[in-house]
Amino acid sequence: MKTTDADIRASLHAALRREHAEKLAQPLILDELSLCQGDGRIDIVLIDYLLQGYEIKSERDTLERLPRQIEVYNKVLDRITIVTAPCHMDEVIMIVPEWWGITKAEMDENGRMNLISYREALNNPDINAFSLAQLLWRDEAIEILKRRRLHKGLLSKPRNMLWSALSKKLNLQELRREVIHKLMIRVKWRE
Repeated sequence: MKTTDADIRASLHAALRREHAEKLAQPLILDELSLCQGDGRIDIVLIDYLLQGYEIKSERDTLERLPRQIEVYNKVLDRITIVTAPCHMDEVIMIVPEWWGITKAEMDENGRMNLISYREALNNPDINAFSLAQLLWRDEAIEILKRRRLHKGLLSKPRNMLWSALSKKLNLQELRREVIHKLMIRVKWRE
């Protein structure tokens, strides 16, 4: 039986919920988060104190888009794991950066999906602050700039200038904290 995106996604969601069930602050788990203004869309993102992305490659998928996805995801996500069907394992190992995690997703003889960790994800060594700031909506960026008293001359500017100001005036750790906070409290996700 061929693995599908839906099979892997359901199993991965369940595994992430189990893994984080005991935590005091529950992470936010989202499907299909757009990155870099639509240049890419990560299958699943887990948001807690980091942005952890999960890219799914089932047996029905090809790896044709993977190099471009790697380029986009590497700009924004703190840790990334590719969850792949066994048929893609050899090629995935050769394509993804060494700091990416790799998990094999395969069905057992009873039709249950098993997720087997091949390599744990490490921290992304090269996040792009501007690309990270692009996760913010305009009003969120303005609120951060105002709260930090960095808004002078920026309130009427387009969002690209707001993102640029945030990426230049905050260090990466501060920016990550602000972005994660805004994502966690955001109410309307698909506007």
